[in-house]
Amino acid sequence: MTITLLNPNGLPSIDVYHQVSVASGTRTIHLAGQVAWDTPADLATQVEEAYASVGTALAGAGGAFTDVAKLTVYVVDWTPDKMPALLEGIARGAARLGVDHRPPATLIGVAALDVPEHLVEIEAVAVLD
Repeated sequence: MTITLLNPNGLPSIDVYHQVSVASGTRTIHLAGQVAWDTPADLATQVEEAYASVGTALAGAGGAFTDVAKLTVYVVDWTPDKMPALLEGIARGAARLGVDHRPPATLIGVAALDVPEHLVEIEAVAVLD
C-alpha cells in the first residue's frame, strides 16, 4: 500500500480525516480542483459529485481514491452550520466510490469559485507505486 494514514499521539483524532499520510510510492498525481457540473445547487450533492470526479480523475491516471495522500476542499461562503451538508456529501461520495479512506484534508472557505453555480471544489494529491 502506498498510503499509510496516521493520527499521532498528541494530535486530535478526527472522524472525517487523519492528521498524517505517509506516501511510499514513486508517482505523484496532482489533480485540478474537481467540481460538480449540471448538479443541483445543494452542498451535499455537489460534494458527492466532486468526490466522484476525484475518483474518475484518479482512475484516468491509473489510481484510485485510496491513493489520495491529501485533499483540499474549497467551500463558497463557508460557515460552520454547513458542516452537516459537507459531511453528508463526503459520506455519500465515499459510499459511491466504495471507500473508507480518510486522508488528511484542509477546508478553506472562499468568496466564490469559477462560476456562481459551484459551491464546492475538491483538489487532491495522490501517490501511486
